[in-house]
Amino acid sequence: MCHEDPTAGHPATTVRNTVDTNDADEVMANIGRALELGQAGDRANARDALTELWGRIGYAGDAVHRCTVAHHLADLQESVADELMWDRRALAAVADLDDQRVQRHDVSLRVRAFLPSLHLNLADGYRRAGDVERARHHVTVAAPLVAELPDDGYGAMIRDAISRVTGLLDTGSREPLAAP
Repeated sequence: MCHEDPTAGHPATTVRNTVDTNDADEVMANIGRALELGQAGDRANARDALTELWGRIGYAGDAVHRCTVAHHLADLQESVADELMWDRRALAAVADLDDQRVQRHDVSLRVRAFLPSLHLNLADGYRRAGDVERARHHVTVAAPLVAELPDDGYGAMIRDAISRVTGLLDTGSREPLAAP
């Protein structure tokens, strides 16, 4: 997974362009609180809070919530197998999303902008698990999708991580992706 700062500028957790501030999304607020715990180094409580949210949301819940919770839960797992399980859930939730729904959270969002990060995380997880074929598939899918990302710090981080995961695949490394 891309572990530099998984929440920095991530489209699903950035609330700078919320459409209606009077219609606050309590689930997204709870996700934000859990992410703050993780950023403060309290990974266990962050994981517990997001796991509890997933229990309330479930597979039939709002796709923005499912994608966001699963994406961030993956970053908090102790094993690569568990990371991959949550990364697959995050990617699966995107199939149920459309731009109209994500723009109720943030008017600047587009569903396609979620895909580079989601595929990158799967590529890195599969690489670390030793499944080179699946890792290469996801990094190959992620690479052209970066065109959907803005030319900002978040976009640069994802572009750089795709390049680094590709390089690690080329060398056969299964080591975690180091911070740039």
